Amino acid sequence: MAWGDDATDSRLHGTQIAESVIDLIGNTPLVRLKRISEIHGIRSVLAMKMETTNPGGSAKDRPALEMILAAERDGLLQPGGTIVEPTSGNTGVGLAIVAAQRGYKCVFVMTDKVAPEKVQFLRAYGAEVVVCPVAVPPDDPQSYYKVAERLTHELQAFRPNQYANPNNPAAHYASTGPEIWRQTGGRITHFVAGAGTCGTITGTARYLKEQNPNVQVIAADPDASVFSGGSGRPYLVEGVGEDFFPAAWTPDLYDGVIPITDERSFLTARQVSKEEGILIGGSGGMAVAAAIDVAKQAGPDDIIVVLNPDSGRGYLSKVFNDDWMANFGFLRECDECVAAVLDARGSTPALLYVNPSHTVREAIEVMRANGISQLPVCKNTPPFAAAEVAGSVDELELMEAVYRDPSVMGMPVEHVMGAKLPTIGVGQKMSLAVDMLDSSPALLVLSGGRPLSVLTRTDLLSYFEVIAGAEHG
Repeated sequence: MAWGDDATDSRLHGTQIAESVIDLIGNTPLVRLKRISEIHGIRSVLAMKMETTNPGGSAKDRPALEMILAAERDGLLQPGGTIVEPTSGNTGVGLAIVAAQRGYKCVFVMTDKVAPEKVQFLRAYGAEVVVCPVAVPPDDPQSYYKVAERLTHELQAFRPNQYANPNNPAAHYASTGPEIWRQTGGRITHFVAGAGTCGTITGTARYLKEQNPNVQVIAADPDASVFSGGSGRPYLVEGVGEDFFPAAWTPDLYDGVIPITDERSFLTARQVSKEEGILIGGSGGMAVAAAIDVAKQAGPDDIIVVLNPDSGRGYLSKVFNDDWMANFGFLRECDECVAAVLDARGSTPALLYVNPSHTVREAIEVMRANGISQLPVCKNTPPFAAAEVAGSVDELELMEAVYRDPSVMGMPVEHVMGAKLPTIGVGQKMSLAVDMLDSSPALLVLSGGRPLSVLTRTDLLSYFEVIAGAEHG
């Protein structure tokens, strides 16, 4: 169909053939999470809004279509134009699908936190993808917000700006909310959804509360996100949470915000996929985890609807990869694991570190006072995200640097720090630690996606000594 031609082919009359893939957006099903309810002792009805059946596999198809149609109406997007948008993946897919039908080019900006499958998805739709570092503040020139601004100007492109575009929540007010109301026969009592751009939860909440002000709306949020009182510092779950409050953030519409850890989000996603046969991603796991908390407190006649934003197919290399999960400390591979070595250390501080601004003298004092020879260099203060580890300092390397130039003692550590320590999960096999310590003097142990401690060769030797003594005791 030519651009702007809204005519319908008369040959399709009386058939069930959609005019285009755009016509398949919305009208997603609602399904009961019966097995999850049984496992968690839930008496109320817990149902999932399956946004995975949209053409692009996510809830973001809805605002993508509405934002582009609005831009055409307002003259902001011309035939053959270019769309630039920062995205964690799903909005990009939705925009790419609509752009393909409407004849636009797409350039998407993503952080290096997202799973590689998502980058490939967007490229498969013919889009150009620019990847930026996640561990930089929003106003840094390398942040994906600033890179998107620059590209929009350079390419004279249209930027939908899902974080500020009112057509984002409007799409869910016009479709998601009415669908849920209709599918529950107007009996919904609780609505649970993740908050990112806040378009989904705000638009849906506004419609549902107009129908019944007593409907409880609960935002599920990564525990480091600003929505639940965090700093917005890095976390691993993708596509939800923020380090700022977007335009659609409307707390008056929300009856509560439940913070969920990365660990619980991922493990819940795996449980839902295994027990219900519904492959969901980390953000879906986060939403379900929050919905489980809500459902446990609800009455037997209550109906809780949780919105699943996308499929787990975009997270196969992470959430559903046992090695990745174990390396970040989300899974335990065996009983004889790294955690046993840490437990055997007794009163040794869990995590010693220095910040990039600390001086070399301060780093040496920490190492001397605690009898250690390596320290991670971490941004901010605990609890750290793995992405906030900037590097490491080593006693021998510091000694050589100070010997060559005594003024180094007063320099910030960031000027002399080395590479990051190799990481190992707290639940990974001890044999892996032995192999890794063959080429590195120390390892950074991760638990729940966050640095927990530093593991050295001395720690392993001490543990083996204790075990040998017990066996011959």
